[in-house]
Amino acid sequence: MLRLTAIVLLAVHAVLATQNASSRSRELYDKAVRLQRDGNDAAALSLLWEAAGLAPRDGEIQNQLGEALERIGALDAAVEAYRSAADAQPSPRGASNNLVLALVKAGRSAEAVTRARTAASNAPQDAERWFTLGLARADVDSAGAIDSFQRALAIDGRHALARYNLALVLFHADRLQPAIDELRRALAVQPRPEIHYTLGTIYRHQGDLDRAADALRDAVSANPSYADAWLALGSVLKARGDMKGAKDALDRAVALRPAIPEPRVVLAQVLAASGDTAAASRQSAEAERLRSVQQQSQEAATLTAVGAQKLDASDAAGAVECFTRAIQAFEPFAPAHYQLGRALDRLGRRDAARAAFARAHQLNPALVPPR
Repeated sequence: MLRLTAIVLLAVHAVLATQNASSRSRELYDKAVRLQRDGNDAAALSLLWEAAGLAPRDGEIQNQLGEALERIGALDAAVEAYRSAADAQPSPRGASNNLVLALVKAGRSAEAVTRARTAASNAPQDAERWFTLGLARADVDSAGAIDSFQRALAIDGRHALARYNLALVLFHADRLQPAIDELRRALAVQPRPEIHYTLGTIYRHQGDLDRAADALRDAVSANPSYADAWLALGSVLKARGDMKGAKDALDRAVALRPAIPEPRVVLAQVLAASGDTAAASRQSAEAERLRSVQQQSQEAATLTAVGAQKLDASDAAGAVECFTRAIQAFEPFAPAHYQLGRALDRLGRRDAARAAFARAHQLNPALVPPR
């Protein structure tokens, strides 16, 4: 009787532990979503890693983690998160698509095509699945990608993204007029800013700077926060000799995305051409600094992603090694310090864990040590 009672108590404790983990994971996830909304992606990523470790079968959390990892370029880790999301029951909308695209970005197009082709074969009247197969084929099989997008459009002629991506493949195949025609058809269905942007890119490629500028102005009018379109507009206006217009557009691009170097490189060229060599030199120096930070941050993010996977696999010592290397690559990367704190805490190294959490909080005040 006592033995049976002990077994029952163990089962109850296991259920309670699972419920507590589930509750904590959702709390972390909700906070991460709020942080992303506020633009604090680094803190959000730290919490998503923790949430995903507590709830490895929660498709929504895994999908959100995949998106966060993809944004920082940790593609292999993003693939695994998306794979968990796609395999979850239920699987969140878009998770399978996200997995295919992440596989393509990670240089694993063969796996992406196989997965997408199987999905399309299983539902041949589903335009979305043919669209996904087109995306998977786009970088490795332009003829196959065109066929897939056309099949999607045969099923749903108002699938604006299928038409837009068909235009992209045609553009990359140097079939410029058919690409322009498809973009115009896509605009008639859904005037998305990226369609205007791509039209501007093609016109610029053709040397038609006036049409390029008009299309890019349409893009930023549709989405004033479209930093890439402001950068492209600045580059086109610079080529036209409109240095004031170019500077204004590039200033907008810099303000929208101050952490990327590309707008500053072109802005430095515009300032130099305008005779402001001191300002040009400052922009060039800042662009070079940002390039270095990008590279170091990417290395730190990749190492932190590997460490998080080790931590989820109960290899706390291996995780500590990865997080330490991430910090050595780029000390201000707050997620590495936060994850290091979690790993050290599991190893019972409480003082070191507190120090790691404190540094994470110092770098990013949204990162509060877990309870």
